[in-house]
Amino acid sequence: MIDVQNQTDEREVPLTKVGVKGLEYPIRVLDKLNKVQWTTAQICLSADLPRHFKGTHMSRFVEIFHQYRNDISMPHFLEMLQEIRNRLDAEAAFGTVHFPYFLEKTAPVSGFPGMMSYQCRYQGMVNSSGRHFKVAVSVPVTTVCPCSKVISDRGAHNQRGIVTVEVELGPFFWIEDLIAVVESCASSPVYSLLKREDEKYITEYAYDNPKFVEDLVRDVYIKVKELKKFPWFSVEAENLESIHNHSAFAYTEYKNE
Repeated sequence: MIDVQNQTDEREVPLTKVGVKGLEYPIRVLDKLNKVQWTTAQICLSADLPRHFKGTHMSRFVEIFHQYRNDISMPHFLEMLQEIRNRLDAEAAFGTVHFPYFLEKTAPVSGFPGMMSYQCRYQGMVNSSGRHFKVAVSVPVTTVCPCSKVISDRGAHNQRGIVTVEVELGPFFWIEDLIAVVESCASSPVYSLLKREDEKYITEYAYDNPKFVEDLVRDVYIKVKELKKFPWFSVEAENLESIHNHSAFAYTEYKNE
């Protein structure tokens, strides 16, 4: 059959990225407690396209990803991108995988278990100059406003927030450990299942541990840096404000010079 993609393009316009996005696929990732877990990912894979090629072979992205779906750890992810690069005769290959990561979490007083989901992202790039791989984890938390606590005669406003930590891979680490770091810095963690005694405990615990969004980012930054595992990382917190029609956020990043 005629290979139209390999025909010469006379416009001589190179494309930085060509590929597939919105691909939904079951994948298997590492799990600290259970060794592995299955989840469902949204995938974007691409490669550059030299100016002399009319198109790329889109089916090869899915074909290659299918071979690697059972192990999307960092070495295999980068190996997959290298195979894409080789098969498509490309200078660079790129990949992003979004997926929910599930942990069983027990309520703080009643001990009832429930499943919590945390949004994660793997992002990698391979070219002739090297390889790059980052992991991002978004953790829901509760924050209580220190200002409202001080100025109010009764109570303080609180809200759910999302803390996203993105790290450039150095030594191996567990997603669970990053989640634990973030939750320890919040006014309180959040849970999927709570009884009345748990709600009482969390409400009072959070009230005694107020945090501005700035406090949250600084505390997470310090604890992640103390791990001494990552040559680069960023921390962003967004408070989904309960008394404003907007969010408050803070961001910072670290780079080992």
